[in-house]
Amino acid sequence: MKGINLEKLNDEGVESLPSKERRQFLQFGLSISGVFLGGSLLSLTSAHEAQGALNSGKVPVAEFPYSPHYTMVIRQSHCIDCERCLEACRNTNNVPAHGYRTNILERSIPIAQGQRERAFMPILCNHCNHPPCVRVCPTQATYKDKTNGIVQMNPDKCIGCKTCMAACPYNARYFKEEARTIDKCNFCYDTKLKESGGKITACAAACPAGVRIFGDLTDPESEAYKLIHAPGNVLWVLRPETDTLPNVFYLDT
Repeated sequence: MKGINLEKLNDEGVESLPSKERRQFLQFGLSISGVFLGGSLLSLTSAHEAQGALNSGKVPVAEFPYSPHYTMVIRQSHCIDCERCLEACRNTNNVPAHGYRTNILERSIPIAQGQRERAFMPILCNHCNHPPCVRVCPTQATYKDKTNGIVQMNPDKCIGCKTCMAACPYNARYFKEEARTIDKCNFCYDTKLKESGGKITACAAACPAGVRIFGDLTDPESEAYKLIHAPGNVLWVLRPETDTLPNVFYLDT
């Protein structure tokens, strides 16, 4: 996925997106500029005049379901696969060696004849606005926090059926064998976020290259907000065809 040429962005496939999804991305002040790879990637651009760009201006810009509305911007091209984010996550959140709350995917892409380049993509729970994991959980062990939008797990309610794992389009959950429950990223809510006053996660704090930018979509002073709304920045999200409305955005600069 790293090998996308952003100079070739176009409107191919935009009309195939659900109108509801297009409207709700507009709420974030983002206009949709392209859909790629069979709908698996969606590109977004900052749109200060976005209110009239889609749906005849009926959807106001910058109205968010939560406050704060936590997000993360992944500056993918900065990732060097040092795995300090993984180590910080494990230590902070008691993640066993067999599990993960975040991971780094690797891909080899051609850059010239006979030459290839390794590229890395950090992944984690996308804390979707329409999380399929929440919809399928039979015990409501996984739920959307009504105050900040974080998709949380209540281990006391989890029966380990793994239905949420199957439903997650981002493969962002694992079965924690020691507890016989499902575990996942919660933006370090109970381990780092409260301690930092909602400012940073363990993985973002540990990254030496500024890859993971954690922030608040409702706070114009947040670095994540500034990156998302900076003129000229083109962001993208994973698996837009699933209509999950993820809150993790990728940026190639």
